[in-house]
Amino acid sequence: MSSVIRFGGTNKDDIFAKVKGLISDMITKLEEEAEADATEKAFCDKELAETNLKKDDKTAEIEKLTADIDKKTARAAQLRDEIATLQAELAELTKSQAEMDKIRAEEHAEWQSNSQEMEQGLNGVKLALKVLNEYYNKSGKAGGASSGIIGLLEVCESDFSKALTEMNAAEDTSASEYDRQSKENEITKVTKEQDVKYKTKEAAGLDQSVSELSSDKGAVETELAAVNEYLKELNGRCVAKAESYSERKQRRADEISGLKEALSILESETAFLQKSTFRLRATRRH
Repeated sequence: MSSVIRFGGTNKDDIFAKVKGLISDMITKLEEEAEADATEKAFCDKELAETNLKKDDKTAEIEKLTADIDKKTARAAQLRDEIATLQAELAELTKSQAEMDKIRAEEHAEWQSNSQEMEQGLNGVKLALKVLNEYYNKSGKAGGASSGIIGLLEVCESDFSKALTEMNAAEDTSASEYDRQSKENEITKVTKEQDVKYKTKEAAGLDQSVSELSSDKGAVETELAAVNEYLKELNGRCVAKAESYSERKQRRADEISGLKEALSILESETAFLQKSTFRLRATRRH
């Protein structure tokens, strides 16, 4: 202002007009800056709010996907443990059945051999008894020593017959128990094999789901990285400033207020000078 007064010539009206013009320009510039700053503030508030909301949404989505992945991964691992256990049990069942088959085959072969010998012996005793009985009955010499021989043969026949009966009963029992246990093993085998089949299918489905979820998670993580990058830019533009918006607004308002006050004073001074000049001119005319 002093420069304007110094170089503005002798016309005080011109000097004050220039100063007032400068002040008005400064006020206009500050008001334009205030409007631009307010627009920027509105932009920053809107973008920060929306971007932080996106960040929270993406973070929550990632947490949910991670929880789903962890849950399905744990279930798939559990299923594989169960499948391994079932397969071990099936292998043991197969081994046990093979041992049963072997023992049953050996028992049956032994029974066939022994029962055949026993039947041959029994038939021999019966034949001997028949021959002796027919002979002694025809000869009329039954009694005495012959009776003792026949009695011994009859005891042998009874023992052989009893032993054969017991042998056949044991074979029937063993065969029946073998059949029963084999059927149980077969049912258990089918059940476990089906269990393995379904658990394997479920585990494969979980693996596929985990793969898809992991892909989704990767996509969301990429989106979150972009959101975080934009948020970083916004923070640099809107937050990381030496002076806050409220401080800038107050400083600018104080400056505008001071300039308006100065302009008001100058306008009053100009009016006063104009009146003084008018009176001076009137006095000179008289």
